[in-house]
Amino acid sequence: MNLGQTISSRRPGAARFDILAVPGLSHFLLWKHSRTAVQIVLFALAAIMVVDGLMGSQLAARNTATVGAWVHYRGFIVLALLLAGNLFCAGCPFILPRKLARWIGKPTRRWPKVFRNKWLALAGLLGILFVYELYDLWSSPWLTAWVIVAYFVTAFVLEMLFTRDSFCMYVCPLGTFNFLYSTVSPLQITNRSMDVCKSCVGKDCINGRWDAQDNLIQQGCQLELYVPQLNSNMDCTLCLDCAKACPHDNVALVTRPPGDELFRQSWPNRLDLALLAIIAACVGLVNAFAMTPPVYQLEQWLAVALNTDQEVFVLGLIFITGAVLLPLALVYGGAWLNQRFVPGNRARSLARLIMRHAYAFVPLGFGIWASHYLFHLLIGPLTLIPALQTFFANVVGVPLLGEPNVLLGAAWVPPIAVIQGIQMLTMAAGIGGAWLVTWNAAARAHKDRNDRLREFLPWALILLLIGALAIWVFLLPMEMRGNVLA
Repeated sequence: MNLGQTISSRRPGAARFDILAVPGLSHFLLWKHSRTAVQIVLFALAAIMVVDGLMGSQLAARNTATVGAWVHYRGFIVLALLLAGNLFCAGCPFILPRKLARWIGKPTRRWPKVFRNKWLALAGLLGILFVYELYDLWSSPWLTAWVIVAYFVTAFVLEMLFTRDSFCMYVCPLGTFNFLYSTVSPLQITNRSMDVCKSCVGKDCINGRWDAQDNLIQQGCQLELYVPQLNSNMDCTLCLDCAKACPHDNVALVTRPPGDELFRQSWPNRLDLALLAIIAACVGLVNAFAMTPPVYQLEQWLAVALNTDQEVFVLGLIFITGAVLLPLALVYGGAWLNQRFVPGNRARSLARLIMRHAYAFVPLGFGIWASHYLFHLLIGPLTLIPALQTFFANVVGVPLLGEPNVLLGAAWVPPIAVIQGIQMLTMAAGIGGAWLVTWNAAARAHKDRNDRLREFLPWALILLLIGALAIWVFLLPMEMRGNVLA
């Protein structure tokens, strides 16, 4: 994409509020060490979770590893994505030791071209959710702590071997989850003036700012996202290195309509991105289904049918079928119907039709994940307090937050009817948003209203089917994992 094409899809004259123009807040956000300061806080929390997981109480509701990772982190992530964007990646603690890793490894290698896509990260997302269910990580502080350690080690090794944040861009499943669903958020990085970017010689926002002695003053975007070409939150960690490096103060963090890029279809035409959106939504449904009574009945039936007592095979079959095979069958079936019955699509490949409508699975998937994670957060909003009390009293030996009171974790829990009401509203918004996006995709492709309708209907039915299954799952009795009530 050349510079002249970069913002052709942006809406000229649209009122945009620039967060980086707010006094006080902009001073902190543009401070050279702002990201490091947040990373240190999150690193300290991660360290507490690791130490507590390895040395503290192995009762899930009393341990910060299980409560912090599987209750609060996930709930706050969806709220942050909805309200602001990719805040976790902005303060990610896993890459805090980056300077040490690069000092040791002095990396010069680029990430292999064959893996410069989302296939590894998608496989990692499926893998970590499968391991979560297979080994009941939600009930094991010890295993949860080792998962956190493994994350730190993987990030450190890859930072030591490869340049340009390869771990974040191509490997990290948590970051990829955040990249995908930050596309619904109301904030995006852009430039204030295209003319300034056109006349800029050094392109410091991506190359970094250097002094006269060739010493790096401020690094630019390590993910190689050039601000004038930035039309999506996909792959953006919201680190603001581009804004700190820009010598012209020409980078802005502006408001936008939530999900705006889904309607503009701003992603590259790549099958890995399309299937990431589709499979991420469906694995969210499978992940939620795995904590309801019918899944145990299904596992027992499959174990008898397959004549096995190995849960890895039974659960693996459920995951691969529900999260990959059935979704692929549905979307390829929808694309085939579009190709067969819409005259304008006869020359289109099935893959291109899937790419066209994959955007609709983002609001649907976000609705599923938000409904699931908010359930855990709302069912135990204060569980972190007794877990921290137990950690400081029993592991550190200092009752910093008072004597442990596990019953505090059950306080301030909204009625189940209220929580389910929030889940239903979230799912309704997800399905409605998905329909709007898929209708917009059909409208962009066809001038004839009948052609639009014929293309829209198969996808609308697929989205409704997945959404209805999610609503059914959320109305079932669900395990309150990591909570004293469980």
